[in-house]
Amino acid sequence: MRYEKSGEGPPLVLMHTIRTQLEYFRSLAPILAKSYTVYAIDLPGHGHSPIDPPAPFDEPYFRRSVIGFIEKFDLTGVTLVGESIGGALALTVAAAIPQRIERVFSINPYDYDTRYGDGLRRGNWFANLIIGSLQIPVLGAFNAAIENKMVLGKIMGGGYHDPRKLPSDLLAEFGRVANRPGYKRIARKVLAGWRSWSEARDQYRLVSAPVTLVYGDSDWSRPNERERTRALLPDARMFTLRNTGHFSAVENPSELASIILGG
Repeated sequence: MRYEKSGEGPPLVLMHTIRTQLEYFRSLAPILAKSYTVYAIDLPGHGHSPIDPPAPFDEPYFRRSVIGFIEKFDLTGVTLVGESIGGALALTVAAAIPQRIERVFSINPYDYDTRYGDGLRRGNWFANLIIGSLQIPVLGAFNAAIENKMVLGKIMGGGYHDPRKLPSDLLAEFGRVANRPGYKRIARKVLAGWRSWSEARDQYRLVSAPVTLVYGDSDWSRPNERERTRALLPDARMFTLRNTGHFSAVENPSELASIILGG
């Protein structure tokens, strides 16, 4: 997987949201790098990481990939920080290799889908229409192929408390990456694995490291879904970021960093 390493100190692995890449953490990573050696990664098939077309691109596949990264560099005493699908992965990876994990920060974990693209579709009517259509044979492939910066911006804007906080240059980078051969087909494949992210909750009870849950008050998840996740992690701390949506590392990096650096 593509990654960027910065800072000095104990290891911290950053795992991004659905449909983004390590640049997503461009405001958060430098703050954390003052206290940690930060490894920001592009999850498989995302950003500029290689695409393996036959791979399932479901939660277990991403989990194995992150574990492989940690083991390749023989990281121990790791702090896991993930948002969205990265938030769910922070918990399932911690459950799988407890001997290597020091603590976990799971931010807006994407673990509540009850249908294809459920979370993304909650952002606004446009996201519901476009994301929902991607599961339809032929039409889904067509709609994915015609995605552009305007379409992507409208969909991703539904994940912000204030859509104006989605930087245009970051959106442009996401758009450029989408033109990689095979990328849009893999993006649909990630969405097709929606059941695996809800099933991942079964792993949460196995987490032994200290856990901090962080939610934006305007996150796609509903209050009962947040409480369901917390109930599986009875010793977890829980914070809510005000005026913040699903993409908190972009919309509210300073407050998020304060929670992480606070331990």
